[in-house]
Amino acid sequence: MTEIALIGKKVGMSREFYKTGQSIPVTVIKLEKGRIIQIIEKEKRGYNAIQVGFGNIKTSKLTKAMKGYFAKKNTEAKKKLKEFRVKKTDIYKEGNEVGLEIFKDIKFVDVQSKTIGKGFAGAMKRHNFSGLRATHGVSVSHRSHGSTGQRQDPGKVFKGKKMAGHMGDKLRTMQNLEVIKSDLENNLLYLKGSIPGSKNTEVLVQKALKNIKKLTTTEKIELAEKAKKIPDKKKK
Repeated sequence: MTEIALIGKKVGMSREFYKTGQSIPVTVIKLEKGRIIQIIEKEKRGYNAIQVGFGNIKTSKLTKAMKGYFAKKNTEAKKKLKEFRVKKTDIYKEGNEVGLEIFKDIKFVDVQSKTIGKGFAGAMKRHNFSGLRATHGVSVSHRSHGSTGQRQDPGKVFKGKKMAGHMGDKLRTMQNLEVIKSDLENNLLYLKGSIPGSKNTEVLVQKALKNIKKLTTTEKIELAEKAKKIPDKKKK
């Protein structure tokens, strides 16, 4: 069940200590259980997928169509519906719940969330421009981005020109984040490092797509301890 992703909330950041005294910064994510609403077969739709519902919502806030859909499926209303492509559908059943246990033996995950919105930002903050000179004829435009266009030909500003504008509030994916530990009782997942977004940001967590052969922090510590023991045996 590793092809399914889970939706959660970013609780905040903390740190995790190892027996070696090493301190690892971690991001805590509270994941919520998803319910399998529909199983999509290749014969009908052309691909195999699982539709999973997350979060609760009042029936009064649903449209007539969605009320009918959930009534037909004989399940409680869900706030968000997500579709995940899977290779085989026979291992899934409508009405079953999926939780943190799907990341049981997984070492690395991909996390998708929205970055913190910064509003309208200048070119220096948004694109790391150095700005104009502080003296020698530069008047009231020290933090401007300089010239934007050309002369008569082509006589326009090209699309994608780095200028001042809306910064942040974009969907970003962080790949290959190490799972430090998971708390099944409280549905908490501890990931190494930081992830985009502020506290209570909605986060999508899934198994790492890239096939990486990176060592985890625990594996690195174990290797270092083994290396320390080898010269001791030689001395004896």
